[in-house]
Amino acid sequence: MKTLAVLIASAVLLSFNNFANACNGPTTCSIKTYNGHYLTAVGGGGRTTDVIHTDATKVGAWEKFTLVDACIGDPIISYGIKTVKGFYLTAVSGGGRTTDVIHSDATWLQGWEQFKFISLSGGKYAIQTLTGNYVTAVGGGGRITDTIHTDATQVRAWETFEVECGL
Repeated sequence: MKTLAVLIASAVLLSFNNFANACNGPTTCSIKTYNGHYLTAVGGGGRTTDVIHTDATKVGAWEKFTLVDACIGDPIISYGIKTVKGFYLTAVSGGGRTTDVIHSDATWLQGWEQFKFISLSGGKYAIQTLTGNYVTAVGGGGRITDTIHTDATQVRAWETFEVECGL
């Protein structure tokens, strides 16, 4: 019985690895707010408070994120947003919040760590959470407190971002 369980677990792992290999490879990017500031993972990630700032004017290590394909087969690819220290951003409760919005301490890419980047005109993107809400850079960016919300139900200026990859 134990041998059968090991064989089944091995087959499941092999299937998962083959599926994961078919996904898009990770890409390092910066995310720029509506008013031209960059998202910063404070301390490089690993936090549950004071997680994201939106006041950086140039890209340093903490402004670089690795987009990891979640490999779910949706027409719009869902990504995990990984910080420089290897943690994933989490939309707390899957989105829909204005307080305790984002954490950066997840070590696994699960549902709340998945974001869809929806292409808009002019090279801009909306970032959607698991619940279908949109990420907002409060005030269009340029802040160190009350920086990000995930409760928007439609895309307006503050919900648009530029994603610059290949850093």
